Amino acid sequence: MSQEAVDTSVNQSTGEQDSPVMVAGYADAPDITTFNKKKRLSLVAGVHVASYAGTLFILGQTWYKDFPKTSFHVFDDSKEWLQVDKVGHGWTAYNIAKYSGDLWQWAGVPHKKAVLLGGVSSLGYQTILEYFDAHSAEWGWSWADVGANVFGAGLYAGQELAWEEQRIQFKFSAHKINYHDGLTMRADKLYGESLPERLLKDYNGQTYWSSFNLKSFSANSKLPEWLNVAIGYGATGLFGGFKNIGYDKNGAVIFNRTDIKRQRQWYLSPDVDFTKIKTNKKAVRGLFSVLNMIKVPAPALEFSGGKLKGHFLFF
Repeated sequence: MSQEAVDTSVNQSTGEQDSPVMVAGYADAPDITTFNKKKRLSLVAGVHVASYAGTLFILGQTWYKDFPKTSFHVFDDSKEWLQVDKVGHGWTAYNIAKYSGDLWQWAGVPHKKAVLLGGVSSLGYQTILEYFDAHSAEWGWSWADVGANVFGAGLYAGQELAWEEQRIQFKFSAHKINYHDGLTMRADKLYGESLPERLLKDYNGQTYWSSFNLKSFSANSKLPEWLNVAIGYGATGLFGGFKNIGYDKNGAVIFNRTDIKRQRQWYLSPDVDFTKIKTNKKAVRGLFSVLNMIKVPAPALEFSGGKLKGHFLFF
């Protein structure tokens, strides 16, 4: 969050300048003397509690419902899915921390405290989910997940405390893959059949991006403020966590495609920092803030399997 996004005001009774309130890069953050801070704090706290409780209830009734509960146990999944799922954990933790921090600042909490609250809120939420995993027979407590969560929340908090802005944004893109050669049933089982399920679950179609704002690192340059360069990571050939093998409940092999190579994919592509696009419309700024979670479709270079190839448009 840049210094330009700070809205200051003058206290009419004392002539002194009030402390700035910074909200998601908005230049018109409300003067702390014009709103009831307690009400906003209560509202933001309520939003956090309701969001966490609602999400956990839904997951308990859907995601965890069909699997037996167990005592606390640890599961090492650090080598699953070529770590695409771990990068996804980091992306989720980063964005929860970011928007949580923005809400606390909107409520009038000083910047540093709001950033720390955002980070703690994100880690708290992710840790509760990990606790659920630790008591499910299907999963377990994953230290790799915890590490990814800490990285994501730390990426947000570290930048805010150092620069008061997000010079490096954590973004996501996904596309649906049409499977063939007998892989459709396996993909449907692992990743679901609907488009929303595929976009959120299919690791073969997901890419996570570190998007660098060039102007932030070179203030004297004549580059557009909104121009970013993004480095992406994804994978292909994933039809099982560790191997492309599937088992039934009795441990018998029902799917075996170890002939399909599992490989990492790296990308380089231009991107847009929507929060750097100037507008006086609050609704547009709010939309831009949300859009900044997503990498825009753009030309890209891909390096995978020892080869370099280009994409006219990649998402």
